[in-house]
Amino acid sequence: MFVPRERVRLQGFNNLTKVVSFNLYDFFVARTDEERHGYVRYIDEKFSAERITDMLREIAHIIDAEVLSVSAQDYEPQGASSLVLMSDLGQKKVADEVMGHTTVGAHLTKSHLCAHTYPDWYDPKGICSFRVDIDIATCGTIVPLRALNFMFESFENDVVIIDYVVRGFTRDAEGRRVYMDHTLKSIQDFIDPKILADYHCEDLVLQNENIWQTKMMRTRLDPSAYFPPDVDPAAPESLARLDDVRREMVGIFYGWPG
Repeated sequence: MFVPRERVRLQGFNNLTKVVSFNLYDFFVARTDEERHGYVRYIDEKFSAERITDMLREIAHIIDAEVLSVSAQDYEPQGASSLVLMSDLGQKKVADEVMGHTTVGAHLTKSHLCAHTYPDWYDPKGICSFRVDIDIATCGTIVPLRALNFMFESFENDVVIIDYVVRGFTRDAEGRRVYMDHTLKSIQDFIDPKILADYHCEDLVLQNENIWQTKMMRTRLDPSAYFPPDVDPAAPESLARLDDVRREMVGIFYGWPG
């Protein structure tokens, strides 16, 4: 849910830099090497460099930024990246080109979006995971937190870690330094309450340092979402594997070693 920001009257250009970092984790249970490789193939196809680039373009649209250029790359044996450079809407548009399979980059005027995917299928218990890191760095009046709901809609998120940092300063009409141009108590204020209802959330707020973090962990797991189609998710063995998924989620949420 987007909360209207309190406006500050500024003098000249807004030099504040605002950076949002999303770390999103999704999990899957694979019993065999064939199921592991099948999961990686599925992730590489669903979240290829081209498809991630499309998501970054939509983020740019949501935050009222214009894409200037794009770089994308797919990796072997798996994974993808994308980089997008942006400008405030209204800047001259520059033709972009997407190349590669898994890595994508887009450029903005003094702003950028980037995304990297990290499939992991080496867990000895067969708990595969898929991590996406998305960074939105903007300057000026753009508030990148407005893209949060879209991120939740675009991925299946079991564990989410969101960091928001504001750096630099601008000046008000009287010439005084301004280190923050909008009010913010919690990152959760920018997330739809219907999404928040599915998660356990914890906040870290360093208000004087303009640093915010929200960690989120899904509380209700749908067993059918974590197994191949031919597996009975209600079988005792499946439910035991689901407990392994929960332990993996808790370990990542709190930073415990595996």
